Amino acid sequence: MADELNQTAVVEAPTERKKLIEVNNLVKYFPVRSGLMRRVNAWVQAVDDVSFFINEGETLGLVGESGCGKTTVGRTILRLIPATSGEVVMNGKNIFDLNATELKKMRADMQIIFQDPYSSLDPRLPIGESISEGLRVHTNKSARERYDIVVEMLTRVGMRAEHARRYPHEFSGGQRQRIGIARALALKPKFIVCDEPVSALDVSIQAQVLNILHELQRDFGLTYLFIAHNLSVVEHFSERVGVMYLGKMMEMAPRDLLYSDPLHPYTQALMSAIPVPDPTAKRQRVILEGDVPSPLRPPSGCRFHTRCPIAFDRCSKEEPVLRDYGGGHYAACHWLEMGESGASKLTPENIAARKGRDIAQKVIR
Repeated sequence: MADELNQTAVVEAPTERKKLIEVNNLVKYFPVRSGLMRRVNAWVQAVDDVSFFINEGETLGLVGESGCGKTTVGRTILRLIPATSGEVVMNGKNIFDLNATELKKMRADMQIIFQDPYSSLDPRLPIGESISEGLRVHTNKSARERYDIVVEMLTRVGMRAEHARRYPHEFSGGQRQRIGIARALALKPKFIVCDEPVSALDVSIQAQVLNILHELQRDFGLTYLFIAHNLSVVEHFSERVGVMYLGKMMEMAPRDLLYSDPLHPYTQALMSAIPVPDPTAKRQRVILEGDVPSPLRPPSGCRFHTRCPIAFDRCSKEEPVLRDYGGGHYAACHWLEMGESGASKLTPENIAARKGRDIAQKVIR
């Protein structure tokens, strides 16, 4: 199954763009220990056999419910946490095979913007020192040169030079997130993991931060892995989008293709929850039953089958493979594999035909 997934799940990049990041069969399990001897008695399957690529200068959005493994993917790619298996290739080098010296050199090209803009900053240091910390570790620049870079980065994110001497508690949430962006940019990296960078901010501040990220990507040629819950933000900011559920990649496609024609039932349910700023608009809302299963004991077969209104026997026994259904649109669903047009759509008719009229009533118009 792993070999088949590796062959089918990694979408081929367009010839005119070079792959910067390739993630192949990434697995991350966390041990669960108990007893006096702290022995491992279970494993949390946070990420299980995930593969994708990101082109140079591209933004790949990664979405899904809380606990689906999005953040773990981002941190494992950067080796902030060790992977259980798989590989991450950047510029032809497997990051997991690098020794300490080689990894330190690679770190300058890989940065992260954390979700919480306050806890990611040292409250005892002026923000100028926090931003320049990477420069002290990775370069031989003088104190004056480092200060000039700090001022430049602060200016690029809409702040002033005198802010470098202030402490994190003196700033608002939006300003702290700008500081986090400035810190990530200080070494002029090639790749940045944006771990829900606007989820803790007001809507107006979200727009400002997203515009800053977009301008910086244009000016510096940055490549982003953009992790978020807000599907509207992802649609606005990303070129391609991957949808994860319980450690697995359910669907991946170019943004316009995914939002206009989601193939996987889980993606369709997520899309139906996007608010529409029009009280007169009529739309179909899909209500999923039950809770997300525990990653300690994920379901067999398709991991979404316990909540899927159109699941059938094969879904609980056999894991679907992520396949290309045209135009770089990848999805993992048995209905799609059987080639039945429209069979994977969460319509009242499909649900009624497979589960009974009573369940069909849970699709609210």
